[in-house]
Amino acid sequence: MGTLLQDIRYGIRMLVKNPGYTLIAVLTLALGIGANTALFSVVNGVLLNPLPYPQPERLVMLYENTPNFEKSSISYPNFQDWQRNNSTFSAIAAYRSDDFSMTGSGEPERLRVGMVSADFFPILGVKPALGRFFSPDDDRRSAAPVTIISAGLWQRKFGSAPDIVGKRMTMNGNDYTVIGVIAASFHFQANNFDTAKDLYIPLGQFSDPLFHDRGVHEGMDAIGRLKPGTSLAAARADMDQIARNLAATYPNEDKNAGVTMLPLKQDMVRDVQLFLWVLLGAVGFVLLIACVNVANLQLARATGRAREFAIRSALGASQGRVIRQLLTESILVGLAGGGMGCCLAAWGTQAALRVLPKTLPRAEEVGLDSHVLMFTLAVSVLAGIVFGLAPALKTSRPNLQDTLKESGRGASGARHRALGVFVVVEMAMALVLLIGAGLMIRSLAELWSVNPGFNPHNVLCFDVSLSPSLGANAATSRAALRELGETLNDIPGVKAAAPTGGGLPMTGDDELPFWVEGQQKPANVSEMNQSLFYFVEPQYLTVMEIPLEKGRFFAPSDDEHSPAVTVIDEDFARKYFPNQDPIGKRIHIGIVNIEPEIIGVVGHVKHWGLDSDADRQAIQAQTYMPMMQIPDRFWSGAPQARVVARSTGSPLAIAGAVRQGIEKLNSQNVMFETRTMDAIVAESLAARRFSMILLSVFAGIALLLSSIGIYGVISYVVGQRTHEIGIRMALGAQRQDVLRLMLGEGMKMAMAGVAMGVCAALSLTHLMIKMLFGISATDPVTFTGLAIVLSGVALAACYVPARRAMRVDPIIALRYE
Repeated sequence: MGTLLQDIRYGIRMLVKNPGYTLIAVLTLALGIGANTALFSVVNGVLLNPLPYPQPERLVMLYENTPNFEKSSISYPNFQDWQRNNSTFSAIAAYRSDDFSMTGSGEPERLRVGMVSADFFPILGVKPALGRFFSPDDDRRSAAPVTIISAGLWQRKFGSAPDIVGKRMTMNGNDYTVIGVIAASFHFQANNFDTAKDLYIPLGQFSDPLFHDRGVHEGMDAIGRLKPGTSLAAARADMDQIARNLAATYPNEDKNAGVTMLPLKQDMVRDVQLFLWVLLGAVGFVLLIACVNVANLQLARATGRAREFAIRSALGASQGRVIRQLLTESILVGLAGGGMGCCLAAWGTQAALRVLPKTLPRAEEVGLDSHVLMFTLAVSVLAGIVFGLAPALKTSRPNLQDTLKESGRGASGARHRALGVFVVVEMAMALVLLIGAGLMIRSLAELWSVNPGFNPHNVLCFDVSLSPSLGANAATSRAALRELGETLNDIPGVKAAAPTGGGLPMTGDDELPFWVEGQQKPANVSEMNQSLFYFVEPQYLTVMEIPLEKGRFFAPSDDEHSPAVTVIDEDFARKYFPNQDPIGKRIHIGIVNIEPEIIGVVGHVKHWGLDSDADRQAIQAQTYMPMMQIPDRFWSGAPQARVVARSTGSPLAIAGAVRQGIEKLNSQNVMFETRTMDAIVAESLAARRFSMILLSVFAGIALLLSSIGIYGVISYVVGQRTHEIGIRMALGAQRQDVLRLMLGEGMKMAMAGVAMGVCAALSLTHLMIKMLFGISATDPVTFTGLAIVLSGVALAACYVPARRAMRVDPIIALRYE
């Protein structure tokens, strides 16, 4: 320990004595370590940390599956049978999302609602901050309406009043009694559900008649907790048997239906695992480049200390003692870089969270915790060893006679070669990162050029919840929505507006089973074809600018009093009416139980996103129906609609006027979730954009560090070869000859690095195949273009020291030392 402390004290003195070297080395490492720490904090929070629930390994997600869907929402009657008949779960709970309008407490407000079964919170091991959770008696259709509110709503709307339990809230025209407050620390994010909820209500109280129909799946999923000692395989076998029994009992609804079961953590993170690991590997390259740069600095600095270590060796210092001293110094630099890197990472993590996709799971758990700090410490020490080992080994074996004769003047050719090898390696790694970023940029450019099937520009999208008093029956609901459409179309700046009753492109979906007229009715729902359904008003086609290919679109006369009609998209027509004219044909819609006539064909819309639409072949067919022809039995409760409005200018500029117009109709109307269609399209590419931004940042840092590295090496070589350059010029060499000599030496290293980088990229970019769109992982344009860019940067970095070499005065050079 005494020797170690001596090494540390001496190492600190040497670093303080050389502030220029120390500052550059620490800053270089801080960039690399900070970037690694920031990204590792994301990987740690999302992928590595255990879920914040008791015994999280026993939590699994459950979905229904069919021949068309691996993960489908669950019908409520099937869920109840799963609860009753399973033998491997201690509990199974279901959940879904909705929105309610709260009135009677200040201005009307739209609240995000989580509908959960009674076992939901106990399964997750959550305790209420106040009051109690739902009981099985609350989780029934006939039970008194009760609610549990979030800590955020409790504070925002009720001032954290301690007597909140027992108070009433009016939502969608019904009074709910507050029975509890959920703790602010509660987080849960799974398929189509997150904890950005304002309140929770019992799932079993949902009054929609379709929800209690076994053949209907209204966006409900389930989570279960395995009994102690039960394996996932045993649970799967148990649920498969239940699915077979249900298929035998209810063949029309459940034939060919099974159960998909995944560990909760796997289900939450599997869509982001690949790109996070790829990004972590990429940022590791940045750290390696930083280490190579500092190693080059160390080698160059070691030249000036050659006599020092030769004298040490002559006085009896062992090779191991010299290596230990040099590694101590390099580890001190690494720790200093790690400390500064932590400060950069604290800022970088917050910046990353701002650009992370909103759908990233567990984002609230991302931060600099003890695991991240231990990672930073380990990386700092390892970096110190990595960049210090090669210089230490070189310096620890001096040729005493030659070194003492040189009087510290120069370095051997072997040392020059070591510097050159480091430059080649960092140039190669920089090119790999540049190519990765280039592929992502080109992919995003390809995606932005994809035609989504509609025109998203100048379109405002928002949701409207009309006053519960307007939804007394189907007639009043239809009248309220007609009035809404007329009001919106009369607002200045609105070119056209259309309420809709189904999903919109890239913002959710509604699927319904159907079969074509003239074909035999399938034996059960699971054997029927599926189509995406859009329930829209006549102005919808004008707003979205979807091309009409054949026939006509809806007119105001296509209402509840006229024969049922429908419009299909070109994919539907091509698949189900090949070599036929579909106009005048009919389709049977199973659950809705109507037979509309096809009156038109429109262009296909990329509903699932610009990048993933082609991957969902099973549900490409699209069908449109007039909103007013939705059967009476489906109009219940407060009328709601999602509205699209095309503006003559900026869509956000009309938002205020639209809100005023909606409130003038009825003070209890609520407008919410306002955004542009351009923003919706951009959100569908959020994960790709995040990957592109980070890879571009890493590539930019790598390019900067590698150009600094090659500049430093050529500068060092020029300084060491000043005497040689003077002799060359004294013997007749021209300045241009010296320039070519230095540039040639630098570009040899650069070209070797480019060649190595191309080979490495060819073997590594296949890991990015799933992240790319429209281009190959070995795209020759990207590889060639970025190889030229890196070569150009290297040439520019070499030019400055090479130009300095050509200005050497032969007289001064010959008198050098």
